[in-house]
Amino acid sequence: MEPKKYVSGKHQYTKWGKVTEVRTMSETKTPQEPSTQLQVDMDDATAQGVYANLAGVMHSETEFILDFLFLQPNAPKAKLRSRIISSPVHTKRLLAALADNVRKYEARFGPIEAALPPQPESQA
Repeated sequence: MEPKKYVSGKHQYTKWGKVTEVRTMSETKTPQEPSTQLQVDMDDATAQGVYANLAGVMHSETEFILDFLFLQPNAPKAKLRSRIISSPVHTKRLLAALADNVRKYEARFGPIEAALPPQPESQA
C-alpha cells in the first residue's frame, strides 16, 4: 500500500492505513528533511472523528476547557461530543494554528462567511 503524504504548516503527515506519522520540520528544512518524528496510533473510531457544530470555552488560571457539542435544529439541548482540557500555553498554540489554517483555507477557497453572535443591546 502506498502511503498518503501531505504538508500543513511545519508538519508533514504520512498516512499508513490506520497509522498517521507526523513530522515537525524546522524553519530551514524542506518537507523531505524532517527534524523530528512523532508517530500517532489511533483506533478506527477515533480516526473517524465526531461532528460538532457548537463549541463552548471556559478557563481557570491553569487550564482551558473546550467543549465540542452537537445541536440538532429545533432541539432544546445540545449533546456533548468531546471535552478537551488544555494548558494555557497549548491553547494559545492551538489558537495560532487555527488562525493560520483558516487564513490558508480562505486563500485557497475564499472567505468563510460566519454569522456573528447577537450583541446585547446597550442600555441608554
